[in-house]
Amino acid sequence: MAKVTLGGTPVETIGNLPSVGSKAPDFELTATDLSSKSNADYNGSRLVLNIFPSVDTGTCAQSIRTFNEKASQLKNTKVLCISKDLPFAMARFCGAEGIENVESLSDYKTGKFGDDYGLTFKTGAFETLLSRCIVVINTDGTILHTEQVSEIADEPNYESALSSLA
Repeated sequence: MAKVTLGGTPVETIGNLPSVGSKAPDFELTATDLSSKSNADYNGSRLVLNIFPSVDTGTCAQSIRTFNEKASQLKNTKVLCISKDLPFAMARFCGAEGIENVESLSDYKTGKFGDDYGLTFKTGAFETLLSRCIVVINTDGTILHTEQVSEIADEPNYESALSSLA
């Protein structure tokens, strides 16, 4: 399990992120229109998974804004913003912010995504929510880059994630 901090307090996740070079685990998540989305829906595209605890926190909201700005410049790449937030909350945020270049998906129904990717919080105030991570997946489903942000209040390293697509 990964050890990260929340406000300086140590917390743990249920496992570790899949390793670079491995095949990304399949997923099924809920879109803001309540439809189901899986890896198969993105066949042939590169994926940047922007994973976070909740859109209703400042750092999570900023990561969506930043990837929305940068996503328009990415060729053959989809940015998926993933949390356990209800799809309605994600749609409300994106609508109010004019977010159009990323897709919001939720793991609220089963939590299987967080479990399969090893990033669900096991301890701490955010227990059962998703930890802040970036996973970049190539068109063939191979993981190119991962980052589990060591302090949940910190933003991910956007440039490192995006440079893995070069």
